[in-house]
Amino acid sequence: MLTAFAAALQDTDLATALRQSFWVYPLVNAGHIVGLALLFGAIVPLDLRLLGVWRQVPLAAMSRILLPVAIAGLLLAVPTGALLFSVRATEYAAMPLFGVKFALIACAIANALLLRLSLAWTVHEHSELAGTTPRLQLAGALSIGLWLAVITAGRMIGYL
Repeated sequence: MLTAFAAALQDTDLATALRQSFWVYPLVNAGHIVGLALLFGAIVPLDLRLLGVWRQVPLAAMSRILLPVAIAGLLLAVPTGALLFSVRATEYAAMPLFGVKFALIACAIANALLLRLSLAWTVHEHSELAGTTPRLQLAGALSIGLWLAVITAGRMIGYL
Protein backbone atom coordinates (compact mmCIF):
# COMPACT_ATOMS: atom_id res chain seq x y z
CA MET A 1 0.00 0.00 0.00
CA LEU A 2 2.74 2.47 0.97
CA THR A 3 4.76 1.46 -2.08
CA ALA A 4 1.85 2.20 -4.42
CA PHE A 5 1.22 5.55 -2.72
CA ALA A 6 4.92 6.43 -2.89
CA ALA A 7 5.08 5.54 -6.59
CA ALA A 8 1.97 7.61 -7.36
CA LEU A 9 3.34 10.55 -5.37
CA GLN A 10 6.71 10.34 -7.07
CA ASP A 11 5.01 10.37 -10.49
CA THR A 12 3.06 13.59 -9.86
CA ASP A 13 3.79 16.67 -11.93
CA LEU A 14 4.91 18.50 -8.79
CA ALA A 15 7.50 15.84 -7.89
CA THR A 16 8.75 15.77 -11.47
CA ALA A 17 9.03 19.56 -11.52
CA LEU A 18 10.99 19.50 -8.25
CA ARG A 19 13.39 16.88 -9.61
CA GLN A 20 13.97 18.85 -12.80
CA SER A 21 14.28 22.31 -11.29
CA PHE A 22 17.71 23.75 -10.67
CA TRP A 23 16.40 26.27 -8.09
CA VAL A 24 13.15 25.00 -6.59
CA TYR A 25 14.41 21.80 -4.97
CA PRO A 26 17.28 23.58 -3.14
CA LEU A 27 14.85 26.29 -2.01
CA VAL A 28 12.42 23.69 -0.67
CA ASN A 29 15.33 21.97 1.07
CA ALA A 30 16.39 25.30 2.59
CA GLY A 31 12.80 25.89 3.71
CA HIS A 32 12.82 22.50 5.43
CA ILE A 33 16.04 23.36 7.24
CA VAL A 34 14.66 26.75 8.31
CA GLY A 35 11.53 25.00 9.63
CA LEU A 36 13.64 22.57 11.64
CA ALA A 37 15.81 25.40 12.94
CA LEU A 38 12.76 27.34 14.10
CA LEU A 39 11.23 24.24 15.69
CA PHE A 40 14.35 22.98 17.43
CA GLY A 41 15.64 26.45 18.25
CA ALA A 42 12.42 27.28 20.08
CA ILE A 43 11.91 23.88 21.71
CA VAL A 44 15.37 23.56 23.27
CA PRO A 45 15.11 26.68 25.50
CA LEU A 46 11.66 25.55 26.66
CA ASP A 47 12.95 22.07 27.38
CA LEU A 48 15.99 23.41 29.19
CA ARG A 49 13.65 25.53 31.32
CA LEU A 50 11.72 22.36 32.17
CA LEU A 51 15.01 20.75 33.15
CA GLY A 52 15.64 23.58 35.60
CA VAL A 53 17.75 26.05 33.63
CA TRP A 54 16.71 29.73 33.86
CA ARG A 55 14.37 29.16 36.82
CA GLN A 56 14.08 32.94 37.24
CA VAL A 57 12.39 33.21 33.82
CA PRO A 58 8.66 32.52 34.03
CA LEU A 59 7.74 29.38 32.10
CA ALA A 60 4.46 30.88 30.89
CA ALA A 61 6.30 33.92 29.45
CA MET A 62 8.80 31.69 27.63
CA SER A 63 5.99 29.54 26.30
CA ARG A 64 4.03 32.52 24.98
CA ILE A 65 7.07 33.64 22.99
CA LEU A 66 8.67 30.37 21.90
CA LEU A 67 5.72 28.03 21.38
CA PRO A 68 4.36 29.96 18.35
CA VAL A 69 7.86 29.91 16.85
CA ALA A 70 8.09 26.14 17.34
CA ILE A 71 4.64 25.63 15.81
CA ALA A 72 5.57 27.84 12.83
CA GLY A 73 8.72 25.76 12.38
CA LEU A 74 6.72 22.54 12.43
CA LEU A 75 4.18 23.99 9.97
CA LEU A 76 7.05 24.85 7.61
CA ALA A 77 9.02 21.61 8.09
CA VAL A 78 6.09 19.25 7.44
CA PRO A 79 5.02 20.41 3.96
CA THR A 80 8.59 21.02 2.78
CA GLY A 81 9.53 17.57 4.09
CA ALA A 82 6.61 16.07 2.16
CA LEU A 83 7.82 17.81 -0.99
CA LEU A 84 11.35 16.51 -0.47
CA PHE A 85 9.93 13.02 0.09
CA SER A 86 7.92 13.20 -3.15
CA VAL A 87 11.06 13.51 -5.28
CA ARG A 88 12.34 10.04 -4.34
CA ALA A 89 9.31 8.62 -2.57
CA THR A 90 9.78 4.98 -3.55
CA GLU A 91 13.40 4.96 -2.41
CA TYR A 92 12.64 6.72 0.87
CA ALA A 93 9.59 4.57 1.63
CA ALA A 94 11.71 1.43 1.22
CA MET A 95 14.25 2.62 3.82
CA PRO A 96 13.65 1.27 7.34
CA LEU A 97 15.23 4.45 8.69
CA PHE A 98 12.43 6.48 7.10
CA GLY A 99 9.87 4.58 9.18
CA VAL A 100 12.00 5.15 12.25
CA LYS A 101 12.07 8.89 11.52
CA PHE A 102 8.28 9.01 11.25
CA ALA A 103 7.88 7.07 14.50
CA LEU A 104 10.28 9.50 16.22
CA ILE A 105 8.32 12.49 14.88
CA ALA A 106 5.08 10.96 16.16
CA CYS A 107 6.63 10.36 19.59
CA ALA A 108 8.07 13.89 19.75
CA ILE A 109 4.72 15.47 18.84
CA ALA A 110 2.86 13.20 21.29
CA ASN A 111 5.33 14.16 24.03
CA ALA A 112 4.77 17.86 23.24
CA LEU A 113 0.98 17.46 23.33
CA LEU A 114 1.06 15.52 26.60
CA LEU A 115 3.42 18.10 28.05
CA ARG A 116 1.10 20.91 26.96
CA LEU A 117 -1.84 19.18 28.67
CA SER A 118 0.26 18.60 31.79
CA LEU A 119 1.36 22.23 31.90
CA ALA A 120 -2.22 23.41 31.48
CA TRP A 121 -2.99 21.65 34.77
CA THR A 122 0.24 22.70 36.48
CA VAL A 123 0.72 26.31 35.44
CA HIS A 124 -2.30 28.57 35.84
CA GLU A 125 -2.75 31.80 33.92
CA HIS A 126 -1.53 34.05 36.75
CA SER A 127 0.70 31.68 38.70
CA GLU A 128 4.11 30.41 37.80
CA LEU A 129 5.77 27.07 38.24
CA ALA A 130 8.65 28.07 40.50
CA GLY A 131 10.60 24.88 40.10
CA THR A 132 10.07 21.83 38.01
CA THR A 133 8.86 18.31 38.63
CA PRO A 134 10.40 14.98 37.67
CA ARG A 135 7.61 14.54 35.08
CA LEU A 136 8.43 17.90 33.47
CA GLN A 137 12.16 17.17 33.57
CA LEU A 138 11.55 13.82 31.86
CA ALA A 139 9.37 15.46 29.21
CA GLY A 140 12.02 18.11 28.55
CA ALA A 141 14.86 15.60 28.27
CA LEU A 142 12.73 13.30 26.12
CA SER A 143 11.82 16.18 23.83
CA ILE A 144 15.43 17.21 23.25
CA GLY A 145 16.44 13.59 22.64
CA LEU A 146 13.55 12.85 20.29
CA TRP A 147 14.01 15.96 18.16
CA LEU A 148 17.77 15.35 17.96
CA ALA A 149 17.03 11.79 16.82
CA VAL A 150 14.56 13.08 14.20
CA ILE A 151 17.15 15.50 12.83
CA THR A 152 19.86 12.83 12.83
CA ALA A 153 17.61 10.28 11.09
CA GLY A 154 16.63 12.86 8.48
CA ARG A 155 20.23 13.73 7.72
CA MET A 156 21.16 10.05 7.52
CA ILE A 157 18.34 9.42 5.04
CA GLY A 158 19.75 12.16 2.85
CA TYR A 159 23.12 10.43 2.73
CA LEU A 160 22.07 6.80 2.33
